[in-house]
Amino acid sequence: MKIVKIILKIVKITLLVLVSLLLLTIIGSSLYIYIKANNQKNENYALLGKEAPTLIHNNIQAYRDLNKNGKMDIYEDVNAPIEERVDDILSQMNLEEKAGTMFITMIGMTNKGNPLDTPVLSTNIMDIMAAVMLPSNSEMIARQKINNFNSIQAFSPEVMATYNNNVQRLAERTRLGIPITLATDPRHSSDYNVGAAIHTPSFSQWPTPLGLAATRDTNLVKTFANIARQEYLAVGFRLSLHPTVDLATEPRWARISSTFGEDAALATVMSKAYVEGFQGDSITHQSVACMSKHFSGGGPQQNGEDAHFDYGREQVYPGDNFDYHLLPFTEGVLPAKTAQIMPYYGIPIDQTDENVAFGFNKTIITKLLRDSLKFEGVVCTDWNIITDGKLGTARAWGVENLTAIERVEKVLNAGCDQFGGENAPHLIVELVKKGRISEERINQSVKRILRDKFRLGLFDNPYVVSEKAGSVAGNKEFVKKGREAQAKSMVLLKNDGIFPLNKGVRIYLEGIKDTKAFTAFGTVVKSPKKADFIIKRITTPFDERKDNFLERFFHQGRLFYTPEEEKEIIDVITQKPSIVIANIERPTILTTIDKNTHVLLADFGTEDEVLAEVLFGEKKAEGKLPVELPSSWDAVLKQKEDVPYDSENPLYPFGFGLEY
Repeated sequence: MKIVKIILKIVKITLLVLVSLLLLTIIGSSLYIYIKANNQKNENYALLGKEAPTLIHNNIQAYRDLNKNGKMDIYEDVNAPIEERVDDILSQMNLEEKAGTMFITMIGMTNKGNPLDTPVLSTNIMDIMAAVMLPSNSEMIARQKINNFNSIQAFSPEVMATYNNNVQRLAERTRLGIPITLATDPRHSSDYNVGAAIHTPSFSQWPTPLGLAATRDTNLVKTFANIARQEYLAVGFRLSLHPTVDLATEPRWARISSTFGEDAALATVMSKAYVEGFQGDSITHQSVACMSKHFSGGGPQQNGEDAHFDYGREQVYPGDNFDYHLLPFTEGVLPAKTAQIMPYYGIPIDQTDENVAFGFNKTIITKLLRDSLKFEGVVCTDWNIITDGKLGTARAWGVENLTAIERVEKVLNAGCDQFGGENAPHLIVELVKKGRISEERINQSVKRILRDKFRLGLFDNPYVVSEKAGSVAGNKEFVKKGREAQAKSMVLLKNDGIFPLNKGVRIYLEGIKDTKAFTAFGTVVKSPKKADFIIKRITTPFDERKDNFLERFFHQGRLFYTPEEEKEIIDVITQKPSIVIANIERPTILTTIDKNTHVLLADFGTEDEVLAEVLFGEKKAEGKLPVELPSSWDAVLKQKEDVPYDSENPLYPFGFGLEY
């Protein structure tokens, strides 16, 4: 026994030593990384000058002396015509500053609203991503001269507003004081996807764009956009990386919930109202500019696979329906004067003179968008099509054989102005110095980008009142409007006479987080046997893929429930009269569930509190399906990627919705 005790003691001491050494290694490595980052930050900040003072011109006009030369330049004069202001600052910019302006990429902040320049501790995946995968704020602003950024984190309005002000002060310290344009992916619904949407609970919450389309109410969409505009303005976001006006003609595609559905006429009127709500009749200091996407229509993905990934690079048109996918652009966002346009990753197979992705495709960008459709605004590529990075290899579909600098050259020759998700201005500098791209061509794009900054008023005042941000973003009236829209977007698909429910009944709940929301209407019981009615929420099925980081966030593949998943649902809902609420992220196959439930509702991001009000008749579900719901997987496989509502014998057709 003594020997065993001695051995155990030795093992215990050894483990303790090993754990201590591991902890010391982690602490030492972390300290080294922090010190290195902090030193780099100090070096970057040393490249910056002072903040721009506010001076008085001719004892009359106050102006921000952005270049710190003691006099009012034309670009600093709020009363000068915008074109003159653009020309003036362009004449003062060096090549490096012009190149930096042609990039927009992700940027991070701390939970206090400070620029993210050194590593931070966090359990939030977006905070970790910002700290580990992105260059520091000071690196991109001071060294790379970038002044357009995509904010990817969700904090309180006060923190986000504080960050805007802090990063604008950094920008003031650059040579010419060019202000930052802060952009964002959608934030107003329950969607959460690192590559497409950022759920932000501190903003008012609305149905997904697919749900907005279900309302068929353009005035409601315009109201939403106007409210979102005010919430964005309050925290400093001046460019929306939306709307997504692609047509959801391919039901397997991962991004359907961010579209207005599969019907071109519906998507057209919805997208037009959306842009008008964000921008107004023209871009002003009170606008949020829209980057509408994805030109010339990103929906017809071969086999429904998303073009973020190499297996989804091809867009196909077996129904010869290319022009149909153009309609939300030609009849919707372009007449609404969208400020900017983003092409998608995919290759429009055999639709142009070369099979290369939209961003590299001169026929799409110059001949179609610029020359034919007369678009004069900014064209920005989708994210990460040039260089390999921590989020994966470059999505340079069709030009994989080209080097990074050759890809930049091809994008510029295609007619694009700006590079999304990249921070490689040196490649543009090199192209110009080698004579492969003229500086005149660079000036053309930089002018378009600067013009939007001036129109938005960023050169005059890019700051917000951080203390008041919370009284705008997420205020009670905005929240109320969002909840009304959630209810209105819901679609009643089936009703065997038990809906809406009477108050006071006993209910068993599954798939519902906020069960307290139902206690005001009935008695929530813990067993189906004790219930009068069963209420079950279900989500859209998908194939789990985890080959890379982004794949985890894209719900693709199957639309059917596995036998095990289906049995689990059926076993619950057949015990008592039941109500099933299906969240429609993509067109789910609900055939068996439909047969076994008394009531079936489609929802597009309805909060539990709103759902309770709908189920007990205090709010009304008024939606009509913005996509058809197929009856079988076989029908899905037989449909054509570019053709709307073409599956055989759909369970519920496009436009269906019961009245009650």
